[in-house]
Amino acid sequence: MYNYKLTEQEEDKVKKFHEERIMAFDTLESRLENIKKLLRQGKIETIKHYRENPKSYTVYKPTDLIGDYINDIETLLKSEEWKKQKSYLRIY
Repeated sequence: MYNYKLTEQEEDKVKKFHEERIMAFDTLESRLENIKKLLRQGKIETIKHYRENPKSYTVYKPTDLIGDYINDIETLLKSEEWKKQKSYLRIY
């Protein structure tokens, strides 16, 4: 009887872990929607800035850096390499 309860508790832990991992995707998708809005706004602000300052070489928004971060995210989602990095593993 005691072993059954431990097994049941362990199954509950695993189920909860799975649910949290899946729900994390919903949170990330929501954040991406917000980022899309910020990108649109940044584009509008940049257009305005360059119209007001037609001779400017100023980088108004860091699109290169943002692009690098997006490349990293795409690499993480497409690759299995991240699993080899111990710093990404969580211990429960």
